[in-house]
Amino acid sequence: MSFQNPDREQIKEILSGSDTIAVVGLSDNPERVSYMVSEAMQAKGYTIIPVNPNADMILGQKSYAKLSDIPVPVDIVNVFRRSEHTPPVAEEAVAIGAKTFWLQLGILNEEAGAIAASGGLNVIMDRCIKVEDSILLPGGKSKT
Repeated sequence: MSFQNPDREQIKEILSGSDTIAVVGLSDNPERVSYMVSEAMQAKGYTIIPVNPNADMILGQKSYAKLSDIPVPVDIVNVFRRSEHTPPVAEEAVAIGAKTFWLQLGILNEEAGAIAASGGLNVIMDRCIKVEDSILLPGGKSKT
């Protein structure tokens, strides 16, 4: 069985219905893609929660060692880790009750996707959240 991302309309609904994004593998280095993407999403109105055990603060937000340390509900778990490291992240995303498991552009793992999907999460792989948000919600998130 090969993985199929939700269609664009579903992705738009996911993004517009989400506020909090936990970013696993968010670097504190402004030159890294994870930092640039998260900074752009933060500027669009999303709450970014860094998940990086090697940093205390990133983008002005407290960084957590793992998803289970986050004290608030998470809508999207956005992952910037190599594909082979994503199944345990999917398990954690299910355990914390996240709504969506999102693997960034270039990251694809069928096992991780299956774990998240069987836990009831939306699954998006090999797509850049910033690009999708810019295309689907060009005016920014509407706070209803």
